[in-house]
Amino acid sequence: MKNEITLDRREVVAQILKQRGDTLVVTGLGSTCWDATAAGDDPRNFYVWGAMGGATMIGLGLALAQPTRRVLVITGDGEILMGLGSLATVAVQHPANLSIVVIDNERYGETGMQDTHTRSGVDLAGIAEAAGFPYSARVHTGQELQTLIPSLYTNDGPTFAAVKVMARSYPTVLPARDGTYLKNRFREAVLGKKAFE
Repeated sequence: MKNEITLDRREVVAQILKQRGDTLVVTGLGSTCWDATAAGDDPRNFYVWGAMGGATMIGLGLALAQPTRRVLVITGDGEILMGLGSLATVAVQHPANLSIVVIDNERYGETGMQDTHTRSGVDLAGIAEAAGFPYSARVHTGQELQTLIPSLYTNDGPTFAAVKVMARSYPTVLPARDGTYLKNRFREAVLGKKAFE
């Protein structure tokens, strides 16, 4: 029997980011980018524009390059389905500081809300677990979300969570769309002004 989906994606992302501290955040394109921006634009957010399937690999590269910093990827089910191989690569690389949260509304929000494979039962958390993630969670309730959030910032080893959210539309909240500006802003947030001197 399928669990009833009751979580609101905007509230979920806001709750997750409220506890981020100094964590570096990479968003997938589309809705998760807008959700993170709606929660409060931050120079430590790297918004992925037009690179569907790439958020997890960008997060992995960042986690490997900055092993003393926590890195959180927030992406959608359509985006992670396009880059499933990235989960195997993350598991093999085993970065202690990387967490991946999939905001799963079971829809391709950018192209018309068509069903994704998760609507037909594809278990993203099960795939991450089978790939070798030491921590993998399925989140359906507010209580499960509250239990998950601290682990995103403290687990020693890559963490994966698929958070089921209602399929609904929200007002678009766009960050800056200038890729050079976003890259430079993020680089400065990570490395400091000395990186440009």
